[in-house]
Amino acid sequence: MMRNSVDKKVQAYVDGLFSGVGESQQLFDLKEELATNLKEKIVDYKKDGMDESAAFKEAVSSMGDLSGLVDDMREVGQNKAKQAVYSSMTARISAAGLITGILLILFGVLTSAMLYFMDMELEAVTGTAIFVVFGIAIITYSGLTRETRKKYAMNRVRAILYAVAVGLVAFSLFVAFTTGFATGEVYIAISSFMIFFLVGIGLWLGLIFTGTDRRKMVV
Repeated sequence: MMRNSVDKKVQAYVDGLFSGVGESQQLFDLKEELATNLKEKIVDYKKDGMDESAAFKEAVSSMGDLSGLVDDMREVGQNKAKQAVYSSMTARISAAGLITGILLILFGVLTSAMLYFMDMELEAVTGTAIFVVFGIAIITYSGLTRETRKKYAMNRVRAILYAVAVGLVAFSLFVAFTTGFATGEVYIAISSFMIFFLVGIGLWLGLIFTGTDRRKMVV
């Protein structure tokens, strides 16, 4: 994934700050948060007229003394019990989200099937598919915030944006079918589809091109 010079500089600084600290999900989350805060500060300083180098130095200075955080993360990196508790807690939350998402999808599909065999209007049949849209978004968020053997969990804010992007794409299909059946006009269905689909794809591409590497270091 290509990064601009600011992203590389910030990532190098954050990685160097925690050099020698044992890897953990907590450390990954903290580094993500610090990097985001630094980038936001750099943008603000550049808006005030600073060049990139000066903005970076000022942003780093504004963060203050982070030695306490480094020590805390070093302790976490050495404490397998704390890591296990943290990972177990996030795994349970993620599992609950995945179950909820799957149940919503099943509810939407089964309800639509029931309405179809009741000879209801097609727009009513597709209307209950909105539960499928919500289910897909919840599954996306829960899957991305789940730590695996090979990857760390994604930052929650970023995972929400991914869920919104995927949800918009799914919603575009829902709107297309619903409006198409309601009006009987294909062009209305396509125009409704385009709006949400393009916004969702645009957000998804923006996230893809600004993503960070979540792969765990192979020891």
